[in-house]
Amino acid sequence: MIDMMRRTLVALALFAVPIAAAAQLNMYCSSPNTAWCQGMAVGFEKATGTKVAVIQKATGEMLAQIKAERANPKGDVWWAGASDNYMQAAEEGLLEEYRSANVDQLYDWAKRISDLSKNRVAGVYGGIIALGYNTEFMAKKKLPVPKCWKDLVNPAYKGEIMLGNPNSSGTAYLMLATLVQVFGEDEAFKYLAEVNRNVSQYARSGIGPMTAVTRGESALGSTVLHGVINEIVRGFPVEPVLPCEGVGYEIGSVAIIKGTRNADAAKKFVDWSLTPEAQKIGLDVKEYAIPTNRSVPLPPQVPKLTDIKVIDYDFAKYGAADTRKRLLERWEKDINSLPR
Repeated sequence: MIDMMRRTLVALALFAVPIAAAAQLNMYCSSPNTAWCQGMAVGFEKATGTKVAVIQKATGEMLAQIKAERANPKGDVWWAGASDNYMQAAEEGLLEEYRSANVDQLYDWAKRISDLSKNRVAGVYGGIIALGYNTEFMAKKKLPVPKCWKDLVNPAYKGEIMLGNPNSSGTAYLMLATLVQVFGEDEAFKYLAEVNRNVSQYARSGIGPMTAVTRGESALGSTVLHGVINEIVRGFPVEPVLPCEGVGYEIGSVAIIKGTRNADAAKKFVDWSLTPEAQKIGLDVKEYAIPTNRSVPLPPQVPKLTDIKVIDYDFAKYGAADTRKRLLERWEKDINSLPR
C-alpha cells in the first residue's frame, strides 16, 4: 500500500511539472496572396521551429486593426503591404524599433524605409504601381489600350475601369499618392473626378481590380506590375501598362508590433524575412514582386526597379499620418461621393 501511494505521488508530481508550450508567432499578413502568407509561415517554422498563426487582411484594414488593438496587441509581426501604411504606424507609435543586421544585404532603395522609419520598418519586396488590361475584352469591345494616366478619362472606358479604395487598399493609396506627386494635388483630384465617370467600382482590396480584369469582368484596372505578371504566368490574357507620366512604387514591408508578447521570435522573423531563402518563397509561389535582398537571382519575369520610369516617390511625406488622413478624407469627399 505504501509503495502504491509513493508511485501515485510521484505520478502526480510529474503531471504537476509545467510543460513549456511550443513557441508561436502571430503574423499579420497584408499580401492578398494566401499561398505567400502561408509559405512564409511554413518557411519560418521550418527554419526556427516556431509555429506561426496567420491573420490576413488588406493593408489599410490591417493598420486599422493594429490601431484598435493598441492597448492589448494580438499580433507580433506585420508582414507585406505598402510601406506608406507602415510609416504611419511607426509615426503613431504602433511599431517597435528594431534594425536587423540583414538590412545591410538589401538594395539601397529598400534600405530607405529602415532609415526613414527610424528602424521600425524594413523592406521585403518592391512593387510598381501599374494598370492591367484584358486583351480579349479590349479587342472584343474595340477599346484603345491606354498609354498614359490621362488616357483613362476617355469616354470610351465608361463603366469599364475598376480602381481600389485607398481607405482600405495600400495599392490604391499608392496610386493616389503617385498621382498627387505626378500632377500636383489639385490637378490630381480634378483628374480623378473625371476618371470617376468611367469607374464601375472601387474595390476594397488592391487585388480586386486585377481579379475582375483577369475574369473578363472589367476591361482595365489598377494594380501593381507583379500583379499583372502573376496572371500572365498563369496563362491569362492580360497585359500591363506603365503610364507614360511616370509611376510610383511601394516597398512591401515588415515590422514588429509594439507590445508584442513574443519579442525574440518577432526579431527572428524580421531577420529571416530579409534573407534570400525567405524572399525566394514569393518567387516559388509565383508571386513576382521584386525581392529586396541583393543576393536573390531575379527571374526573367521580374524587372529591376532601376529599369522602370519611377518617380522619386516621397515615402516620408506620403507615409505621414497627417498627409494620409488629409488625402483620404479628400478622396472620400471629392471622389467617392460622386455619382458614377
